[in-house]
Amino acid sequence: MTTHEYDFVVVGAGTAGCYAAATAASAGLDVVVVERKTEEEAGHIACGDALKGADKFPDAIPKGQIEPAFTNTAVDHGRFEIPQEDTVLEIPVPGELAVIDRWEYGRRIIEGASNAGAEFHYDTVVQDVTQEDGRVTGIRAKRKGEAVTYEAEMVIDGAGALSILQDKADFSEATFDTNVRYSQFSSAYREIVEVDEEVPWKDALVFKPTERAAGYLWYFPRTGTEINAGLGFQMSEEPMKLVEDLKRDLRDRPEFRNARVTDKLGAALPTRRPYDSAVAPGLIAAGDAAGHVNPTTGGGIAGAAYAGQYAAEQVVEAVSEGDTTEEALWRYNERVMDHFGARYAALDVYNVLSTAVDVDSLMGLLASLPGESLAEALYEGSTSMSPLLVARTIKESYGHWGQIWNFFRTKRIADELMSHYERYPSRPGALGGWQSTRDDLMDRVYETTGAEPKY
Repeated sequence: MTTHEYDFVVVGAGTAGCYAAATAASAGLDVVVVERKTEEEAGHIACGDALKGADKFPDAIPKGQIEPAFTNTAVDHGRFEIPQEDTVLEIPVPGELAVIDRWEYGRRIIEGASNAGAEFHYDTVVQDVTQEDGRVTGIRAKRKGEAVTYEAEMVIDGAGALSILQDKADFSEATFDTNVRYSQFSSAYREIVEVDEEVPWKDALVFKPTERAAGYLWYFPRTGTEINAGLGFQMSEEPMKLVEDLKRDLRDRPEFRNARVTDKLGAALPTRRPYDSAVAPGLIAAGDAAGHVNPTTGGGIAGAAYAGQYAAEQVVEAVSEGDTTEEALWRYNERVMDHFGARYAALDVYNVLSTAVDVDSLMGLLASLPGESLAEALYEGSTSMSPLLVARTIKESYGHWGQIWNFFRTKRIADELMSHYERYPSRPGALGGWQSTRDDLMDRVYETTGAEPKY
């Protein structure tokens, strides 16, 4: 068995992994990224390709490095199609928005991390973690069929949703969040489709609900004639026939007549709140591996980039001081919650609500709400409607007042929850008390929405 020694082992060459590797390598650490795919396939990841917050990416990998992968920067709003109500909602999307070629983006962030000094080991499948006295000390893997061990001061789990590292590690004495199960995730499938004529909505992200409330289709234009088309469903629901359901909708849309499929891929993604704690002695999880995804839209690229950078900055400090305990890594949790974690936790409340209502009722509710309010709810985690918007909502929502009232009762709890997340504890020992109060708030969410407990 071959043994490698590094300061820092990163598992997964996705967004979180590459930004972590670039950050740590730039700071002088000896870094290796292990990736299960071949060098040719690395970066090929199932994704909706929509990137929100393109103007606020961390600088561990220069923005100029990844900008050539931005194929459509003219998108500026969401187009929410509601067939049940014969309605189309045009919803503004705050912040810079782009649609990207995800594979090209993946290759470019790998190149950016490599340029910073990180080493990449492809065709390497992680099989286990190594631990000593509760501290993660490395991983065991198969590299091109050969058994190999990686020993390190720190390990970053950037292996994506339902990571094997978390199945293998013993977190019984750590704060690391283990309240994780498949029903908190979604299964998704997407195709890259080329058409002969430009679609009329080339400046919009198109969303369309499936026949069940816990799923939706999307059509995101990489260009006017190259479309990322996909759909997903919450794994707490009955499975959908993803490929057939997508084909059926494509056949029914005149824009896709004579369309050609150039690529297809499926994946699982978290549609849950961020992990309460994503640190354990010797280990930090980032990106999808720590639930760093907007649970209402599935968007996670920008959050993963920042999480990767924050994780590596904490690793650099921990390794330099020779202290990789939870206490030494805890600041990473605080930075994540402060930047986007609190907002994503509040948005998860709306995800919970969606599982408890009839799809037709939900679509009627959405059709009656002003687009400005929906945009805030989908992207900011809270809404603060002006008197004018309230008046418009009351006028336009006749027949849905019961659902509207339930929505705003739920919204108030989401606001309380976000405020509680903004008081995230500054030390591991205070996590239990903070979780108890949070769980009381979630009990109110379940009571108000009628949803089954998610956690």
